[in-house]
Amino acid sequence: MLKINYKQAFLLGTLPVVLISAPFAISGYKVDLLTNLLINIILVASFQLITTTGGWSLAHIPMMGCGAYATALLSGSLGIPFWISLPLAALTAAAVGLVISYPLARTTGFAFFVASFAAGEAMRLCWIRFRIPFGGHKGLTVPAPVLVENVGWLDFEEAVPYYFLTLIITLICLIIMYYLNRSRIGDSWRALASEEKLAKSVGINITKYKMLAFACGSFFAGVAGVLLAHRLWAIEPRQFGFNATLYLLVWVVFGGSHTFAGPILGVVALTFLGELLRPLAEWVPMIYGAIIILILIFLPDGLESLPDKLKSLR
Repeated sequence: MLKINYKQAFLLGTLPVVLISAPFAISGYKVDLLTNLLINIILVASFQLITTTGGWSLAHIPMMGCGAYATALLSGSLGIPFWISLPLAALTAAAVGLVISYPLARTTGFAFFVASFAAGEAMRLCWIRFRIPFGGHKGLTVPAPVLVENVGWLDFEEAVPYYFLTLIITLICLIIMYYLNRSRIGDSWRALASEEKLAKSVGINITKYKMLAFACGSFFAGVAGVLLAHRLWAIEPRQFGFNATLYLLVWVVFGGSHTFAGPILGVVALTFLGELLRPLAEWVPMIYGAIIILILIFLPDGLESLPDKLKSLR
């Protein structure tokens, strides 16, 4: 007989209803908050593709910036429609990621950490140094996406239509990344993280698969950058600095990096926690620091390990 998991069925049934009805029940600011959350979900999920190989890249936020700057140049300067600039900008980020991944693939551990940070800062300094075409410190302006002219309910300058656009793209990206993670390629990435020498002995090309993971993660980070740029209507190098990288690392550590859902759980939980702590904005960094310390002590694998922890306690 077919066994039905009622908890999963309930979740799958209610989650679409919540996602579709939420923007009509909350204020405009909170719609923007949900839109940014969806963009960050793409970001952390794409970062998990890279951590699957065992390396934690500090260049992931600059790769997001590559997608943002690419779409700003394509759609803003050249007038290319959003639906064309989106894949082109993501491919640009993937191409840049592929180029820098070749030397990075030859490093491990702390060396990979430092080298990826240097590569990301080099890209960001290029955006600051070259006013043409990157705009220097002031950055670039980005137009809102246009699907059909003179159709009010498809005006993506408004918060609700852009939320649904972001929701659709996020779901497509998550489905692709999930099945990529569950494929033979994903198994090869996990083999590199668990035992690199053993993976090499069974015929896995270590450099090739590390470069592939970095390029795939950069592609989806570029998609997140495109969505962010078109919602903010302007980008500047400061948005893709080390502070944003620290938030990314906190989300992943808090949620866990061993499963596909772990980083997503982390960014969702900390986003809503940050909203609850808005009256204590000055104390938020200290509170986050305390939370991370407690997580590392009691749940070193993040929130994703909480169900197993509770089972062992029972």
